[in-house]
Amino acid sequence: MSLPIIIFTLLFTHACCKAKETISARQAFTSNDRLVSSNGKFALGFFKTSSKSSHNASNWYLSIWFNQVSKHTPAWVANGDKPVTSLFSPEATISGDGNLVILDQATRNIIWSTQANTTANTTRAKLLDNGNLVLENTSNSSVVFWQSFDYPTNTHLAGAKLGQNKVTGLNRRLVSRKNSVDPASGMYSYELIDTNVSAMFILASLNSSVPYWSSGEWNGHYFGSIPEMTGQRLIDFTFVNNDEEEYFTYTLLDNTTNMRFTLDISGQTKIFLWVEQAQDWVATYTNPKQCDVYGICGGFTVCGENKLPVCNCMKGFSVRSPNDWELDDRTGGCVRNTPLDCGINKNTSRQDRFFPMQCVGLPNNGHRIEDATSAGECAQVCLNNCTCTAYSYGNNGCSVWNGELINVKQLQCGNNTDGATLYLRLAAEEVKDIKNNRQPITIGVVLGASVASIALLALLLILLIRRNKSQLFGHKVKKFHGGSGVIAFRFAELQHATKNFSEKLGAGGFGSVFKGSLDESTVIAVKRLDGARQGEKQFRAEVGSIGVIQHINLVKLMGFCCESDRRLLVYEHMPNLSLDTHLFHSNATLLKWGIRYQIAIGVARGLAYLHDSCQDCIIHCDIKPENILLDASFVPKIADFGMAKFIGREFSKVLTTMRGTIGYLAPEWISGTFITSKVDVYSYGMVLLEIVSGRRNSSKEFTTCDNYECFPLLVAHKLQDGHSGSLVDHKLHGDVDLEQAEKAFRIACWCIQDNELDRPTMSELAFPQCHDYFKLLQATHSQGN
Repeated sequence: MSLPIIIFTLLFTHACCKAKETISARQAFTSNDRLVSSNGKFALGFFKTSSKSSHNASNWYLSIWFNQVSKHTPAWVANGDKPVTSLFSPEATISGDGNLVILDQATRNIIWSTQANTTANTTRAKLLDNGNLVLENTSNSSVVFWQSFDYPTNTHLAGAKLGQNKVTGLNRRLVSRKNSVDPASGMYSYELIDTNVSAMFILASLNSSVPYWSSGEWNGHYFGSIPEMTGQRLIDFTFVNNDEEEYFTYTLLDNTTNMRFTLDISGQTKIFLWVEQAQDWVATYTNPKQCDVYGICGGFTVCGENKLPVCNCMKGFSVRSPNDWELDDRTGGCVRNTPLDCGINKNTSRQDRFFPMQCVGLPNNGHRIEDATSAGECAQVCLNNCTCTAYSYGNNGCSVWNGELINVKQLQCGNNTDGATLYLRLAAEEVKDIKNNRQPITIGVVLGASVASIALLALLLILLIRRNKSQLFGHKVKKFHGGSGVIAFRFAELQHATKNFSEKLGAGGFGSVFKGSLDESTVIAVKRLDGARQGEKQFRAEVGSIGVIQHINLVKLMGFCCESDRRLLVYEHMPNLSLDTHLFHSNATLLKWGIRYQIAIGVARGLAYLHDSCQDCIIHCDIKPENILLDASFVPKIADFGMAKFIGREFSKVLTTMRGTIGYLAPEWISGTFITSKVDVYSYGMVLLEIVSGRRNSSKEFTTCDNYECFPLLVAHKLQDGHSGSLVDHKLHGDVDLEQAEKAFRIACWCIQDNELDRPTMSELAFPQCHDYFKLLQATHSQGN
């Protein structure tokens, strides 16, 4: 069940309710009443959800929500862990001891209380403009006995403190909700901790006390892992550490903004802005990645960032509680379909077996088995222990796991990941196509030895062939010392391969590209860098870094030449040339819509890999159609890393004086400030407009924006009017999936927003299940405004 549908089940209405300013002694506050802040921004009242204990009863909660937002969104819940379960609506009042309490009207029992040290009959409850509910002195409002800001639930509002009172020991922290309906305490916490140097926020699992993310220490301006705090224009941050308190707070620079910082059910911290045009909350910040959250999918599951759904049961397992999963709580995980045999059955065909799970990140709680020196011995160790559920054998030897398998992540195979193979123990009938364990162990050893022999023979043959080939050129081909598989060519070899650089494929700002051939079947593209000023060591370092990148949407670097002042790069040949050739040259093959759409997706995935999946974040810095090459099947491959910047994961931005191509440059880069991976996002958005429209970025309609007539703004307005189809490339003659075209236009508008914080990440675009469709609506309206 989706969250919007769930919200309707809350049976929440505004029309029947009476607004009040305060709750005073001897005054009943019922489900028909509301406290509204003087600025109208927040409201306090009761809401209800359906009770599982009775078909007629309801769970009632007292909460504070955003009053000017059409979607009921609690920012604080008083009795989340103690709902009033009754056929009758509850009541809030000031009790005889001066505390605000919630009563069950049927039993008159106190369900919840502020439990403050008050003076009887001199208190009242009031909702302030910042969303803080205070229990104050009726004659002196500056005397506050209790406030909701001291007891936050899952949301940190502007003006509230997160941190500790050193005198009283009060610890203000966030705790996630149980699920999308139940506001009870969930599995994750977000709190400020003190270190020897400064302070930092940590995210942790309450069940296991395992921290899985840290904000980094406060350096006086921002938290080390969140340098984006310095580039925003919406919030002013404050960190205080004195003898009495240590806390973090923030204020909104525009008080009319509806914003919330929330610890989500997913265990991620998120910042949401309310977008009136979309009538929905839009996430503008999320940390950490979903699969980095401890136990988010529960036991015996695999978490995949690039899949939908993110959480999936392992083979041989089923969801433990489908109802919880529908409410976005997957921490219960999965349960085994068939019990293990554990050696009880003497029939080998009925004994437990292992199912290989390839390219996964292994759980952290494995046990090393030093005595197991082969995969067969490692498997046997696991079989001998009935509690053993999996094993893995690799470069680090043998590891086994007992009990639940938690935090298994699915990685992308073949992309230089640290993924391993996890052998999952299952009942025989769950893996019917695999023979019994003892036989595979023996057969595996024999096959392994055979394969190793064949591989060794093949390696020798390859070396002989390569040696003979290099002798034909008159020089010996040397492997690159970095071990990346990139070949260091001699200049004479490339001169011979390209027939003295006679067949020119194209030219760019850094040099020319020539077609060549290493043998009858290996066609190459040799890029000769004209006037390169990089030293040999720096040049080899860059080649070594790019050379280890392997992705279907990135051009493969096969080798290089660094001889004297000559600098050449050897790439795989792309027979269908570059994207600009097909979009803008009249004599080129017309790209059909289906191919264009797949090119857009492929480029997004290539950039997402560069930004998020390499050891360093790689910013390409020059994304344009000329640098998107097409193979024989029109699969797009990003090329030309001459301007690429490598940023360590502890940083997020870099200062560079180099510039990309006019028309694809993000505004912040033109102004000379630090750049982030969002400059590639901006360039991608401009390229996406070209792919859909077939119009050159440098054309007058793109660059002239008087009276909203430049093409990007025209797209935004057409989207609002529902006529974006008229802007699709006319050469396609209407043979277009208009729904896909509109989606592409919306994404493009989202990417080219002036403020880089408003742009998406490439991972959000490459894997569309990870983002909210309403963000696209926000982008459209932002461009229109």
